[in-house]
Amino acid sequence: MYIARVPNRKSRPAILLRESYREGGKVCTRTIANLTNWPPERIVAMERLVKGEFDDWSGEMTSGEIFGVVFALKQLADQVGITRVLGSAAESRLNLFLILARIAHGGSRLSAVRWAKQHTVADVLALEAFDEDDLYAALDWLASQQERIERELYQAYVKEQGQPPVLVLYDVTSSYFEGECNELGQYGYNRDGKRGKQQIVIGLLTAEDGEPLAVRVFEGNTADPMTVASQITILKEQFGMAEVVMVGDRGMIKAKGKAALSAQGFRYITALTDAQIRTFLKEGVLQTDLFDAHLCEVEHDDKRLIVRRNETVRVREGRRREDKLAQLQAKIADRNAFVKNSRRANAAIGLAALQRWAKRHKLAAFVTLALNERVIVCTIDQEAKAQDALLDGCYLLETDVPQGLMDAKTVDARYRDLQKVERNFRAVKTTFLEIRPIFLRKAERTKAHVFVAMLALKITRRFEADLHRTFGSTEDDPAAITPDDALVALGRLTYLYSTDRNGQRHTHLPRPDDQQAKILDAIGLPFPLKAKADKRGV
Repeated sequence: MYIARVPNRKSRPAILLRESYREGGKVCTRTIANLTNWPPERIVAMERLVKGEFDDWSGEMTSGEIFGVVFALKQLADQVGITRVLGSAAESRLNLFLILARIAHGGSRLSAVRWAKQHTVADVLALEAFDEDDLYAALDWLASQQERIERELYQAYVKEQGQPPVLVLYDVTSSYFEGECNELGQYGYNRDGKRGKQQIVIGLLTAEDGEPLAVRVFEGNTADPMTVASQITILKEQFGMAEVVMVGDRGMIKAKGKAALSAQGFRYITALTDAQIRTFLKEGVLQTDLFDAHLCEVEHDDKRLIVRRNETVRVREGRRREDKLAQLQAKIADRNAFVKNSRRANAAIGLAALQRWAKRHKLAAFVTLALNERVIVCTIDQEAKAQDALLDGCYLLETDVPQGLMDAKTVDARYRDLQKVERNFRAVKTTFLEIRPIFLRKAERTKAHVFVAMLALKITRRFEADLHRTFGSTEDDPAAITPDDALVALGRLTYLYSTDRNGQRHTHLPRPDDQQAKILDAIGLPFPLKAKADKRGV
């Protein structure tokens, strides 16, 4: 018996179940049933049945390793070009595993080895058995290949875009690590809120659209401006860029950075600190009424100063200040009541604690706390308070890009593009990739670990964009499918094992359900009809 599909002119083909037989030495066929109106999945099942694929099947199946997660992420890595630039060596496949595991699992190398046992890593990535020592060795190899890989991915990005990027975004963050022996670990400005832990500083360079181009790791006490020189080297020597406008956050591009950029013929857009703005106000370069306009531009020392006020931020800062004052007044009242009802209470200790609280919450500039006998008294200097609120929501951008190339509105928009780098950092550190905590000691391995996270970020950006095109974003629809949701759904797509009468085990791939099929279609992935022919059945 077999399934025949018979063309039917302009109508859909007729699907017939037929059998062949001999009559007088001639081969004849007869139609047993018309399957045209059967559901497609039932027709496929019948077709497999008549081919003998279910022969010797006992009817029992058991669930095996998870197939969908590694399969989907591997295909995305192929689309982004990461598989190609890594190569085909054993170290390349191990690093590809580390990148995919960073997306779907996170955690340490040891936990990744355990995670691999639950997934079809051997089939999809062609990896034999490995342990955490193999993964550490793979990190050593990746550290030596980082510049080459970044350069090849940059060249692929330029080819895709049709031209090199002119504007690049640069920002830094920090990440703590576990232990006390990391070669790059130092105490510095802590952005993670982890007191008593050393950290590293991470600098991420992206294109204007937020696509990661390069990442560098520095010692934990490295000041932000000191990281700019290495980015200039990457742009000039590694990528061979001749014309660049670097956008850096306030306090990032200082005098030395500006001089280094100028020496290479590069330009910059940055923001000035509140202290620098107040200096300009004192010198008469700026006037406070300039901030009342939506955008205003001032020429100063061959530089353009773009003046801007964000009204939403101004209102928010004002409310924050009033809320903190109300909290301080409540704390003072509670402390005074406690001291009044306890003769042994030390009023000076309470005063010192509240002074520290006021300083920590940026109230000390206009709030004075003092003791009047045993009562804490709060005095608010209204003039100092007004001065403190003078720059709420105010921004001052500085650039050496000529006005003919970029007007004030465009400069402002490009500076706000830095939020794309901040979103990348959130994805790397907290929302998806979970780069921290870092369980490493050697400097080169730490750098490779961060580079793995950057490569994983390139995949997740493609993943998220594909899902948004099909399902929308959670901003528009709270029920939209996110990458996390997609990985959970694909995690239900597992191998199925059956055993025939001879005791031989066969592996089958089930059909994706509706949600899984939509996800795979959204990211442009064909689902394999068969597993590996050399060892699998269907």
